[in-house]
Amino acid sequence: MIPHKKLIGIDWGTSSLRGARWGDQGQVQESREFPRGILTVPPGQFEAVFNSLFGDWMQAPALCLISGMAGSRQGWQEAPYCPCPAGFAELGQHLLWLQPGRMALVPGLSCAGLDGLNTPDVMRGEEVQIFGALQWAGRDSATLVLPGTHSKWVQVQGGRVTHFQTFMTGEVFALMSQHSILGKTLDLGGAFDESVFIQGLAQSQQPGSLLHKLFAVRTLGLFERLSAAQLPSYLSGLLIGEELRTQADTGPVIVVGSQALTLRYTLALQHLGIPSQSLGEEATWAGLHTLASHLTNPA
Repeated sequence: MIPHKKLIGIDWGTSSLRGARWGDQGQVQESREFPRGILTVPPGQFEAVFNSLFGDWMQAPALCLISGMAGSRQGWQEAPYCPCPAGFAELGQHLLWLQPGRMALVPGLSCAGLDGLNTPDVMRGEEVQIFGALQWAGRDSATLVLPGTHSKWVQVQGGRVTHFQTFMTGEVFALMSQHSILGKTLDLGGAFDESVFIQGLAQSQQPGSLLHKLFAVRTLGLFERLSAAQLPSYLSGLLIGEELRTQADTGPVIVVGSQALTLRYTLALQHLGIPSQSLGEEATWAGLHTLASHLTNPA
């Protein structure tokens, strides 16, 4: 890392903003979280919002790395994607310095799809979690899944991301449960039902179209086979199962995300006979800390 500077890490997403700062022993000394995702920040106000929430941390000599959607076209400043294959060295070379040697945006990753058309795929923020998870697991090669609004399946070889795929699983769940006729029969306030989730997961692995299986969410409610409170768990199992159906031949998986989502993916992987381990927000901080340790020049 650039010498004689404290490290500050920022994870600035679409809906939330988190920050951490490290002590001299390489441990997180303090963290903060605010509901100030990039969608809440007016154009041109990112620096002002940052200073109001983290300005006191920047009073001492510090290196601040900012990952996530702050580097998107709708964010503080657009940081061009770093193409895969990429590891810490490539990320460091593609940092967008807002203040040379002091504050930089982590660029995110891009890769070409395997669909024969080289359709591009992208991520922002997950790349830091990936490398942090590998640090925690003590591995330089792995298959990872980062569930969320747009789930990412990632292949890492020799410490470099070689390829990844994005699945709109979380967004489709939100659309189906809130903005379609299926939502008329769902109670989103119900508790997660593990057995019903597995039922939806199992149905997703059967032959047939997902579009047809989705309509069963409505009819299972109409004929009282499942209650309104159970139906969200069934829908979740159906959609996550469809995502996992394309990963049937994968080996052990590292799952990185929120506790609620890692629980569901771990259950699904276990049901399908795929070993897994899970990590939470510690992966982000581990990734930013390790990225900083690989930097030798300010820009």
